[in-house]
Amino acid sequence: MNPIKKILGISGLLMFVVILTAVSSESFTSAYNLENLIRRTALFGILSVGVAFVIITGGIDLSIGSVVCLVGCGLPWMLAVQGWPLPLALGITAIGAMAVGLMHGLLITKLKLQPFVVTLCALLLYRGLARGLTGDQTVGFGNSFKELRMLATYKIPIVEGFGIPVPCLILLVVAVAAAIFLNRTIYGRYLLALGRNEQAARYSGINTDRMVILAYVICSVLAGLGGMLFVLDVNSAQPVDFGNFYELYAIAAAVLGGCSLRGGAGTIVGVIIGAALMQVLRNMITLSNVIPTHIEFAVIGAVILCGVIADELVKRYAAKKRAERQAAG
Repeated sequence: MNPIKKILGISGLLMFVVILTAVSSESFTSAYNLENLIRRTALFGILSVGVAFVIITGGIDLSIGSVVCLVGCGLPWMLAVQGWPLPLALGITAIGAMAVGLMHGLLITKLKLQPFVVTLCALLLYRGLARGLTGDQTVGFGNSFKELRMLATYKIPIVEGFGIPVPCLILLVVAVAAAIFLNRTIYGRYLLALGRNEQAARYSGINTDRMVILAYVICSVLAGLGGMLFVLDVNSAQPVDFGNFYELYAIAAAVLGGCSLRGGAGTIVGVIIGAALMQVLRNMITLSNVIPTHIEFAVIGAVILCGVIADELVKRYAAKKRAERQAAG
């Protein structure tokens, strides 16, 4: 299916949900709610862009939420509890995130382990490390590191009473860089070719192992960046539940945005629109009196399933039409 058509389709669905939410709740259009919605979309968008690279290769990463937890708990633990210098803490966070992705990639490529198994085990491992590191206690910045926290909390004024949160600008930088990498560099074409047919890509001279490792490193680095921004936004993290289900929101956004779970297809613009759709859905459930908040996951799961089914039906229809045209030709 044409990527432009996919983007138009998900954009239309997003606009429908936005209008429906605005009609059902007056508070949806308040400056406070819109700023918060944009901020959450940007934070989850960063995670979604990262997992998109993995999905494009035909893999999956279930450890994103736990990486968010480990970084979100580890950064304030290093800064506020242990009193380490800020450059050291940020350096350890960055190196740790890269090491996580490198480990995933090596286990998958060199030991030929399934991505599902590797990242599922990592999901448990990183959350356990976060709980052990903090003694299973809530950690936060308190009233310190206000300048650092501005990365997540500061708003750039646009009109009176409304501003664009800084995480939105960070997402913009990440998205532009990711789109250029995926669509304008040889390595991006390698990733897409790997996802379409790994064996053919290998025979054509592509170092497929290196590309898989690169995809997992990008995913973990962006998960680490997201984890840092999440904890700076809320100012504290509880290791038992911080980042819970974030990997599912990120994967759902990527799939709704046009990334095929079979690999070989995906656009960064579509992924960001998918992330926005997921957050507007959550916002609609929170604000609307029609849908009970305790069935949030059921509603979102149903929407994701409908999106995947629709995508599969459209693909089959397009394949059938192509076959008919070839037969007629």
